[in-house]
Amino acid sequence: MHSEHTFKQYDAELEALRGKVLEMGGLVEQQIIQALEALVKLDPNLAKEVMNNDHRVNALEVQIDEDCSHIIARRQPTAGDLRMVMMIVKTITDLERIGDEATKIARTAQKIFDEDRLYKPRFNEIKAMVTLVREMLSTALDGFARLDDSKTVAVARQDEQVDEQFRAAMRQLITFMLEDPRTISMSLEVLFVAKAIERIGDHAKNIAEYVVYMVKGKDVRHTSVQDMERETSQS
Repeated sequence: MHSEHTFKQYDAELEALRGKVLEMGGLVEQQIIQALEALVKLDPNLAKEVMNNDHRVNALEVQIDEDCSHIIARRQPTAGDLRMVMMIVKTITDLERIGDEATKIARTAQKIFDEDRLYKPRFNEIKAMVTLVREMLSTALDGFARLDDSKTVAVARQDEQVDEQFRAAMRQLITFMLEDPRTISMSLEVLFVAKAIERIGDHAKNIAEYVVYMVKGKDVRHTSVQDMERETSQS
């Protein structure tokens, strides 16, 4: 009976840990949405909210990290449980970095607002990128919640699309700067935001890859999409 109680308590601790990761993921998703809205509307209050929420994201990372350390020390997890705890540590690192990228975008919005320019940058070049990275992160977190790696390849393919859209935006912005040097400052700001969005996509892909390791014990990092497809299709 004591052993059964201990196992139930252990399972509850792991579930609580996963719940905190999803809480952190939800907060980071909200940061992305608000940061981009702050940028489009040049809303300083929304930009400040994103920056303030970054402290909450950081605090959650520290708390979850400590919880993982305590579980390893007290429970000495093995096999699938150990993989889960290890990947949770990696997942929260990527989530924290996504929060950092969202904060960079919010700071750009704040800077443009504070300078009260006559001409403000437009961000049409990155709208498709934004849609993709939000979908990637949502899919990766859903896979984490369900312990389902079936969408990992789809996330990896979307990351390739984001990379290509970033390169296309960069080429377009370079053309603008060459044709009219007056656009250099604004174009660099758009490029800075585009790079932050591209990095968010990279982190979302990482999270999706960690799910594969949690579920199947297979490390698909630094592999091609084709190799990843073969690994995830195997039972």
